[in-house]
Amino acid sequence: MTARTAKVTRKTRETEITVEVNLDGTGQAAIDTPLPFLSHMLDQIARHGAIDLTVKAVGDVEIDGHHTTEDIGIVLGEAVRTLGDHKGIRRYGSATLPMDEALVTAAMDLSGRPFFVWKVPLPKAKIGTWDVELAEVFFEAFARTAQANLHVVLHEGHNLHHIVEISFKAFSRALRAAVELDPRAPGVPSTKGMLV
Repeated sequence: MTARTAKVTRKTRETEITVEVNLDGTGQAAIDTPLPFLSHMLDQIARHGAIDLTVKAVGDVEIDGHHTTEDIGIVLGEAVRTLGDHKGIRRYGSATLPMDEALVTAAMDLSGRPFFVWKVPLPKAKIGTWDVELAEVFFEAFARTAQANLHVVLHEGHNLHHIVEISFKAFSRALRAAVELDPRAPGVPSTKGMLV
């Protein structure tokens, strides 16, 4: 089997991001961003997605965390999209996960048709130095560049840390399921013969 690894770099006047991903990893992470809470969430993606993930990010966080958060989502999405023709993957993945009082579902289709639904109402607030509204920005950027259909839905919850963290963990589990190889279906998982 060919290794499903990718390394993508994006450099703008606002950020410089490098992401390395191994979809067949063991959940190892090496995360270096100027946003500690976001770094913690990226570690969750590796750990609960069972992918090896390296992220090196520099950004204009003296303004705010928006550009850095969005660009990491863009680069991670591009890395997932560029990993081959998706032959043999399950394509769909979903997870409904609890964290104390919070319950979130993430559902993903690596269809080649980007669409994003965010039903996680969050107030304007911060967790540490990170604006919680940037969770939506990250996931939208990922869905757009991975060309994935991604829905994230909050069922219950009031603690912002719990809601955001379990959103990332549910996303991680959905991604893990969607990219998993299906030995019973080695072709492209579409009656069209291609994902678009």
